[in-house]
Formats: sequence, structure tokens, C-alpha cells
Amino acid sequence: MGHVIATTNMKGGVGKTTLTVNVATALAKYHNKRVLVVDLDPQISATLSLMSPADFARLRRDGKTLKFLLQQEITGTPGSLQVREAIQAYGGSVKGLDILPGDIDLYNDFLVSEVLYRKAIRNPERNFEKVWGKFELSLMKAVLDPVRSDYDFILLDCAPSYNLVTRSSLTISDYYLIPAKAEPLSYIGMQLLERQIRKLVESHGIDRQQQTRLLGIVFTMSRNIFAGRHYKRVMDRIRKEFGTAQIFKASIPMDVSVAKAVDSFRPAVISESNSAGAKAFRAVTKELLDRLTPQSARLSGENKGPVNLTKLD
Repeated sequence: MGHVIATTNMKGGVGKTTLTVNVATALAKYHNKRVLVVDLDPQISATLSLMSPADFARLRRDGKTLKFLLQQEITGTPGSLQVREAIQAYGGSVKGLDILPGDIDLYNDFLVSEVLYRKAIRNPERNFEKVWGKFELSLMKAVLDPVRSDYDFILLDCAPSYNLVTRSSLTISDYYLIPAKAEPLSYIGMQLLERQIRKLVESHGIDRQQQTRLLGIVFTMSRNIFAGRHYKRVMDRIRKEFGTAQIFKASIPMDVSVAKAVDSFRPAVISESNSAGAKAFRAVTKELLDRLTPQSARLSGENKGPVNLTKLD
């Protein structure tokens, strides 16, 4: 099976979706990888980066978005929509790049609570918390398991909030990638994310021998982030807490070409391939691949390093 990587930060506006979509495109176009982007953010930015609003509206009308797959799992009526029917091949001349479209309302909180409450009262233990925890572990696993072996990489574009789908997605991820800006609120978002993942591990009683790792921190929308006292203080804090080795050497600069690419529904690495932003995304992708090699070796026990987090599945 390929790598499942969650791109996540509790702080929005850090270039999370742009990073996900461009790295996914670079993996497919320049490294011949089979890649699936899964849009887990109700803002559906990843979806609209790879297809037009008209195409998305058609898929939504036909009931072929992630929302309908989640609905089946929540209500316990899987089968009417298969995940392969919802996955769309990206038509932007990039072979091997697919998208599982998101939706503006992925699931109904009330429905989830009602269904799980009914399960809990039918359970001899009548333990709602236990039923909820089991559901968190199974939700995204049930959706993506049928296609995990189809791809070299599955990139999960998580919402900047710690909701049910984000938590369930983290439980099936092999790694997580943090996009960040060298500013205090972004740093706080990273801290909150680490804290919440630790709680997730503890609440599910995960075996710490199974490991998942922080793949790294990628700085986006950077303007010479090492200049000035303000940025230096933030960077010093991040290095102290996460370690210099966790920070990608490549960063994504402020580049209007990246913003322009969104209007064309084509990622910058193909629509603005000679721009500074596109070159930076390719450099990040190369570094990501380089980072996976030693991590895989450590997972097999050849060079064990420090564990950042417990593997959640």
C-alpha cells in the first residue's frame, strides 16, 4: 500500500490546500506516482483547484462526492455508491492524479449523534463514548480502504478544525505534514494540533509500538522568514519545540502566480510551471520523497529514531 499523508494545521490561511494540491500534482507529473487527493475541508478548495464549479455541481447533483460516502457509513447502509464511482480523474494532462471531491456539508452532526446514541443504548455496556471512539476509528478507514492499494500516495486535505472527519482521517494516516507561516498564530495552531493528536492517541488507547510520524513542517507564503526580530523569535520557538530537522529546507515564497493558478482550476506546478512558486513546490515534493526513505527504514527497525506520535490505526 502507498503512503497516506494528512496535511493539517489548526490554523487556517496557511496555504494548506495549495500545498496539498501542488505536491500531489508534482508527485504525479514529475515522479510518475499514482496520487489521490481527498478533500476533507467544507470550503472545498482542493476540489475547486482540480475541477470547475460546474463539474463539482454536477457531481454533487449526481450524489458523487465524499458527503454521500460518509452518509452511507454513518447510517450503516453502504453499497449504493462505491468510492471508485466518486473518484474523478484530473483532466489537466496529469496522468495518475485523481480527486475525491469534498462537499460543503460533509456530514450532519445531529444525525451522527442520533445514530451512535441508538447503537450505544443497544449495547450491553451502554457506553456512548466507546461507541463514538470505535466509529472514529472506522469512518474514513471504511471509505478509503477499498482504494488504498490503487495509489502510491493518498493526500488528505484536512479542515483547519478538529472535527469528526479530521480525527478519523488522522487515525488512518501514516504521516502528517504541517503547512505553516512564520507567525505566532500559525505556531499556536501547530501546538494545538500536537496536543489534540496526543489526546486522540490516549483516548483510543493506541499501542505505542505502532508509529506514525510528523513528516515535516513546510513554510508557505514566506517573505524572507529569517529576517527581522519578529520572525526570528517565532522560528526559534518552532525549532526548539519541533527540532530543526522537522523543518523542510524548501519553503514556498509569496508568488502571485500561485494565486492566479487557482482561477484556471490548474495547480501552479503545471499552469505556471516556470514561476518561483512552482519551482518551490517541486523542491518540497522532492524533499518529501527524500524524507520518506529514512522513515521507511526506521519503520522496519533498521535505524530507529524518536517517535513523534503513536500510529493511530
